[in-house]
Amino acid sequence: MVALFQSQENIVGEVVIEPIHGKKVEHNGVKIELLGQIELYFDRGNFYDFTSLVRELDIPGELYERKTYPFEFSTVEMPYESYNGVNVRLRYILKVTISRNFVSNIVECQDFVVRNYTPPPSINNSIKMEVGIEDCLHIEFEYSKSKYHLKDVIIGKIYFLLVRIKLKNMELEIRRRESTGSGPNTYVETETLAKFELMDGAAVRGESIPIRLFLSPYELTPTYRNINNKFSVKYYLNLVLVDEEDRRYFKQQEITMYRLLEAS
Repeated sequence: MVALFQSQENIVGEVVIEPIHGKKVEHNGVKIELLGQIELYFDRGNFYDFTSLVRELDIPGELYERKTYPFEFSTVEMPYESYNGVNVRLRYILKVTISRNFVSNIVECQDFVVRNYTPPPSINNSIKMEVGIEDCLHIEFEYSKSKYHLKDVIIGKIYFLLVRIKLKNMELEIRRRESTGSGPNTYVETETLAKFELMDGAAVRGESIPIRLFLSPYELTPTYRNINNKFSVKYYLNLVLVDEEDRRYFKQQEITMYRLLEAS
């Protein structure tokens, strides 16, 4: 279990330092930092701080007994969500440092999670597309909208206008594409998160197949576009047709995911 916050919230708490009984801790000051960091796995160990706040908790001195330091970071700007991906991690931490002379500093970190919520989009157009192989196959498909919240339902239809090849089955995939880095150091990872069978067997001309795919069972995140110039996460609906000779035909369409504030 970790603490959960959203942007502009106050982050308030206490730091408790308790020396081992009978021993004192000499120090050059105690501070707490709130850090927002991005770590790219091909550059592991290098953290890019996009948020960095600090509060001094104590001046240099000695600690003989348990001491409690209250702290507060007010209306903290946390524009990006916590994310743990294939090649990148975005995290927020509280980091307490007891500075000392001649010996190493004492450092303790505590992660917390940030989730940001979006109101429903004012414009949410449907998606209409055609896929075809000349004189063999002509399909029209339609999704009721192009932007979905994480617990939404994808509703649509597929129309067969021309069918001259023997189709074996058809499925709809949800794919996540994570791209990290830039230029020659760009890494792209595509994961198939869900496969949903739409049809098993041959289709005939004039047939219409409904789509109803619930998103809530899947571990989805919102769409992230160019986060701090370090990474992006995009989602796609991929329609896959397979004929009797196991040839596969694809049609891919990007959708936008967002996190809708759930009524409590």
